[in-house]
Amino acid sequence: MRQVLAVGRKELRQIMRDQRTLLILLFVPAFFLLLYGYALNFDIRNVPLVVKDQDRSVTSRELVSAFVNSGYFSLVGYVDSDRQIERLVDEGRVRVILTVPASFERDLTQGIPTDVQVIIDGDNANTASTVLGYSRSLIAEFNSAQMTELPAPGSRLPVPVIAVEPRIWYNPQLRSTLFLVPGLIAYISMITAVVSTALSVVREKERGTMEQVRMAPISPLPYIIGKTIPYLAISFTSALMVIFSAMLIFDLPMRGSWALLCGAIGLFLIGAQAQGLLISTIAQTQQVAFQVALLSSLLPTMILSGFIFPISSMPTVVQGITHIVPARYFLVALRSIVLKGAGITAFWQDMVALAIFAAIALGLASLRLRKEWA
Repeated sequence: MRQVLAVGRKELRQIMRDQRTLLILLFVPAFFLLLYGYALNFDIRNVPLVVKDQDRSVTSRELVSAFVNSGYFSLVGYVDSDRQIERLVDEGRVRVILTVPASFERDLTQGIPTDVQVIIDGDNANTASTVLGYSRSLIAEFNSAQMTELPAPGSRLPVPVIAVEPRIWYNPQLRSTLFLVPGLIAYISMITAVVSTALSVVREKERGTMEQVRMAPISPLPYIIGKTIPYLAISFTSALMVIFSAMLIFDLPMRGSWALLCGAIGLFLIGAQAQGLLISTIAQTQQVAFQVALLSSLLPTMILSGFIFPISSMPTVVQGITHIVPARYFLVALRSIVLKGAGITAFWQDMVALAIFAAIALGLASLRLRKEWA
């Protein structure tokens, strides 16, 4: 234990001397959260809408108002011809065209089925599919409202309709921020933890002090643990700052246990820093260590963790590869604690996976360093 503390004090002194690096590790993650939290947003708002209203009745205006008041669409104006529509779409000034037939109000009053055409610019498939979902939902709500106002044949009672009352758990407003911010926390913490520790051992090699460390009466495992402790404390503080910033800026809720949250963050950071130490024992220069650390942490966390792309939609082979990405398990635990307020029984397997990853990474780093010292 004395050896671990000695290495830890030495590493902490080096970190404190390099105040620029300390400021980067503490405050840059919060800056990234602010930047990406606003930049990455799956909500589609203010879609340019143009209307071809051939009916020009009170009911048709109510339908247009339903689109505009939803917040999803922004009314650009009205058109009378298909040529105008083609020109606006080609110029990129509109993405959606709502066409109301001439007999729209009369058909609804008489209970005759009528069609409303929605034309969507499909150059962006994701946006088009989302806008199509918005349009269908708004038209269905408008249709339900109109049906309740129609008298049933032979009576003055409203026509009975099936009312749909959706309930969205954990995110009633369907805010994409609540989906993205936990992923950003994992993404930022993973990169900072791996990169910071990946440079630690390599720095000793480049400065020529590794030979002195080899001659010291200390084995590889205490040396690695001592190297990890200061960066673990800094990364843990940085992760908590990111979480508090997310709660303050993006209204991220905290519905679960802080003790469980700290435990999950600790396991995740230990594994991430062990991965960084393993990289530092392999690389010979800080430049190589930095590049390997980014490649092994940035891309897997972004693509293979479920941060942006759902794992269930990936091919079976790729789904198998995601099992070696620690951010996958951390995201499940983080979202379960923060958004759902779940207990350990809901994600204990993910915590075990994080612990196994940390143990394997620490063991490999220790074996690799032992071979270098032999």
